[in-house]
Amino acid sequence: MRALGHRNYRYYFFGQAVSVLGSWVQQVALSWLIYRLTGSVALLGVTTFAALLPMLLVGPLAGAWIDRRDKRRLLILVQGLLGLQAAALSVLTAMDAIGPNLIVAMSATLGLLNAFDAPLRQSQIGVFVANRADLPNALALNAMLFNSGRFLGPPLAGLVLGLTSEAVCFAINAVSFSALAFGVSRIRVPEVPRAVGSMSQVFREGLSYVWAEYPVRMLIFVLATVNLTASSYAVLLPVFAKDVFGGDARMLGWLWGAAGAGAFLGTVFLATRKHMLGLIKVVLGGACISALGLLVFSHNQTLLIALPSMAAVGFGISVCNVGVNMLLQSMAPDHLRGRVVSFFSSTRFGLDAIGGLLAGLLAARTGVQMAMLIEGAVLVLFFIWTLRIFGRLRTEVSLRAGDGH
Repeated sequence: MRALGHRNYRYYFFGQAVSVLGSWVQQVALSWLIYRLTGSVALLGVTTFAALLPMLLVGPLAGAWIDRRDKRRLLILVQGLLGLQAAALSVLTAMDAIGPNLIVAMSATLGLLNAFDAPLRQSQIGVFVANRADLPNALALNAMLFNSGRFLGPPLAGLVLGLTSEAVCFAINAVSFSALAFGVSRIRVPEVPRAVGSMSQVFREGLSYVWAEYPVRMLIFVLATVNLTASSYAVLLPVFAKDVFGGDARMLGWLWGAAGAGAFLGTVFLATRKHMLGLIKVVLGGACISALGLLVFSHNQTLLIALPSMAAVGFGISVCNVGVNMLLQSMAPDHLRGRVVSFFSSTRFGLDAIGGLLAGLLAARTGVQMAMLIEGAVLVLFFIWTLRIFGRLRTEVSLRAGDGH
């Protein structure tokens, strides 16, 4: 918890805690709304694709754009816009004016805003923590918040859905964005030098760095593969909850909460690490654990096995994603961090979008259980391939991260 010793980071941390919880409540409620209204697993994939695709397409350009501006003020503005989007979704749902086309459009709007929000939040952490040595701990704590939301948000969403409606869940999320906006407004940091040059020049500088540096390029490739396969479980969970386990929104909350609990434990594990030594092994091990979790969960109908399996999936994805983020930000020069984070975010969420779309379409053709089995098998094969590059990747990351190991 040493990063919480920094005043600015504390304001960010507690505001982020409320915001993340609200976002997970909305995500679960939206998935349930779609499947309740349409019964279409393919539409679940399309909606996830619409929400995350802007991260892939706009994210890298957003990183170059925000590096040329006052990130703190821009972060506050984006929170306001996200709150308006959630409020509009709540009103439309309460009025029974929501339908598949409008849901996809609202999800795309959310995705566009998140394309700016994600790199803004991540790139500012290094500014909010004055001591660079505390940056990995701050990143791990930030991921703990996200995964605490995954653990607490879905069961809370299931409870609220059981007592009220999806519209109330969306309204909760709309209010939650004000917490982070308030926290960031209380932060006082020195003026950070902005990137100089045209948008194209700033973007090309970041792209050249990412492509030329072997460890950066390969870490992003690992990140892309894990999120193309394992992270697509979220699209399939509503179908498992209703059709495989014969449950309702509460069952969905338990399954999603189990994945969140595993992810939270993954970030706790990362937060306790004082050095970067061995983090490459942790990242690749996370890919393997998540693959095995998918394989076990895919053809199982016993809740006592399903919950630990989903927790293993969440743990593996978490240590992979957060570990890659810690390594990338530790290696990145200060003036390039915003753009490196934007490439991380666009890969993390953009490939999640494509994976979700493919998983939904695959499940519509082969069945939801077979679709998850295929995802797990592909990830196992990828893990076996990564064993070939492990030695070189570990050596080059150690040199660039400045860990001394």
